[in-house]
Amino acid sequence: MLAAALADGSGSRRCSFEVFARRLPDGRRYGVVAGTARLLDALARFRFGEPELEIVGKFLDERTLDWLRNYRFSGDIDGYREGELYFPGSPILTVRATFAEGVLLETLALSILNHDSAIASAAARMVSAADGRTMIEMGSRRTHEIAAPASSRAAYLAGFTATSNLEAVRRYGVPGTGTSAHAFVLLHSDTDGAGEAEAFRTQVEVQGVGTTLLVDTYDITEGVKTAIEVAGPELGGVRIDSGDLGVLARQVRQQLDDLGATKTKIVLSGDLDEYAIAALRAEPVDAYGVGTSLVTGSGAPTADMVYKLVEVDGVPVAKRSSHKESRGGTKRAVRLSRDTGTIVEELIFPAASPQPDGGEFQSRELQTPLVRGGELVPELPTLEQSRELVASGLVSLPWEGLKLSRGEPAIPTTYSS
Repeated sequence: MLAAALADGSGSRRCSFEVFARRLPDGRRYGVVAGTARLLDALARFRFGEPELEIVGKFLDERTLDWLRNYRFSGDIDGYREGELYFPGSPILTVRATFAEGVLLETLALSILNHDSAIASAAARMVSAADGRTMIEMGSRRTHEIAAPASSRAAYLAGFTATSNLEAVRRYGVPGTGTSAHAFVLLHSDTDGAGEAEAFRTQVEVQGVGTTLLVDTYDITEGVKTAIEVAGPELGGVRIDSGDLGVLARQVRQQLDDLGATKTKIVLSGDLDEYAIAALRAEPVDAYGVGTSLVTGSGAPTADMVYKLVEVDGVPVAKRSSHKESRGGTKRAVRLSRDTGTIVEELIFPAASPQPDGGEFQSRELQTPLVRGGELVPELPTLEQSRELVASGLVSLPWEGLKLSRGEPAIPTTYSS
């Protein structure tokens, strides 16, 4: 596309591209925008050096190679703030540039926004189900090694408490935490589990009594007993990773209390998702460790965002393909809410038109400047600010928007001409 557009001169036409989701994943009532900061960071480094040009030179002409050699994005980008909720049709990102500059960003934008938004949207549902309890992201072993720290970041943005991925701690400042695995207990134990105490003792000596011991390698009742004998009643926590977690949590809580370890926390892990977490809400659980269902397609289905050309030289353009239609024209959006803060509707309207009247409802514009003339806008939101935006957005949803059952999006999106 780029080579052909440069050849016939259409590559210099002024265009608008838009990122949006035609629909939410089945069963979802809202989505969470995530990955914006990572996209902007990648955009600043998006260059074509000689190694890249050598590859694309196998099927592109010299004029296109020269253009890529000097590529620097010089257009404008507006978008929803990272951490903002989105719904079907929300104009999450608008890229205004020449066709050549803008079309080159499609895969970059979608690969980051689709991945991070899928993780954040799944994480937000789990955080709501956990109802204030500690949430630990533990998905690194279930996803791609490059995707793992990005997954940790997205989960933290959506309200998770910490991650076991230390690269996310280093790169993004996400709080880090974790526990030992069964392998450490097995290392010290014979087939009857006689060495479990040695494993616990060594861990406590190195990490202190505030550590969390994994107690279900063999017999969980004996494991809890041994853990308290070794660490004392001030043991920080025990982790349960298998079995009927609700029943075991009650039994372990009673046993810990009977042993005087009333402050020892219970951490549950083992294929948890939002439904399992919601089912455990009444149990004496202090923290959840979530991995597979957070970072894989089963728990975090694609956000299904697309990147479409919507305007050429000020003229709206749109697809008419069956089930893949698009709405032409550069757009803006406002969200309407009651005086109580509960949101009721999202209005999408042509960017050149006046903002529609919200009537009795309060109105808040959603798109903000992100890039101007190829340069990042100063003072973009921090990760902590985006995390706060997710939390406030979840509070603003009507009550049915937080339900885990299948249903319509939490609020309607309405197009205004």
